[in-house]
Amino acid sequence: MLGPVILAASRSDRMRRLISAAPVTKQVVDRFIPGETVDEIVPIIKDLSERGLELTMDVVGEDITRPEQAAAARDAYLLLIDRLKELELGTRAEMSVKLSMFGQALEGGHELALANVRPVVEAAAAIGTTVTLDAEDHTTLDSMFAIHEELRKDFPQTGCVIQAYLFRTEADARRLADSGSRVRLVKGAYKEPAEVAYQQKHEIDKAYVRILKILMEGAGYPMIGSHDPRLISIAQELARTAGRKLDEYEFQMLYGIRSDEHLRLAAEGHRMRVYTAFGTDWYGYFMRRLAEKPANLLFFARSILTKG
Repeated sequence: MLGPVILAASRSDRMRRLISAAPVTKQVVDRFIPGETVDEIVPIIKDLSERGLELTMDVVGEDITRPEQAAAARDAYLLLIDRLKELELGTRAEMSVKLSMFGQALEGGHELALANVRPVVEAAAAIGTTVTLDAEDHTTLDSMFAIHEELRKDFPQTGCVIQAYLFRTEADARRLADSGSRVRLVKGAYKEPAEVAYQQKHEIDKAYVRILKILMEGAGYPMIGSHDPRLISIAQELARTAGRKLDEYEFQMLYGIRSDEHLRLAAEGHRMRVYTAFGTDWYGYFMRRLAEKPANLLFFARSILTKG
């Protein structure tokens, strides 16, 4: 039951100040967010790539209040893409973007977000990679899906994320599971009301399996975003039943969580992509990682008790 409390804290300026000021916080944050700048993150990209892993890169930050902040977010991704091109690592790393960072919540935000994200999608395609649009809270999804559909007209490889805890997602999955689509399925990490989302873990897990079956039986490319050993096993069985080869779907997990499992799946021949975030505006991302899994919160609390 701590998850909703932590998610509420992720929106609290007071909690942001308290946690950011804690001496141990940077040490713990580094587990999930291994750098603040492109220069700091490049060695991580090289290391994971050399280990047979692929990456999806997220420049953290969501609380955009001015158009110039949205433009700065766009430019941060373009800088990252330029560096990947220089290092010839473009095919090893895709981009994950939150449209809130590109101005989605501002006045005229739908058009602004589309205008800001399009150059990132174009630049990614130019180096042989692509972009996945992250899902945020349920009020933003219609805009996200509309932008996804618009981008796919010119860049059909553009992916999107769907969240198993939302009631709407089974219908979204059926609509999206078409040829050429790339869809990442996650459980969901936002505080959503009971009117739109399952609240109990067992309900969310059942929905995840139902939706994953839709994706596996469809004509698109499923991306399984989960650290749950049971769901990973079920995903493998659903893939076999659907007659999918190992390169016709992939697993995705967060940097800093179950790293041994990343390597195990890659060694078995699976495509394994590590969701790797970096940047200075880490608070919201960090708090959702704590809310998603009790072990993450225990890790943080133990660090505070022993190092604070």
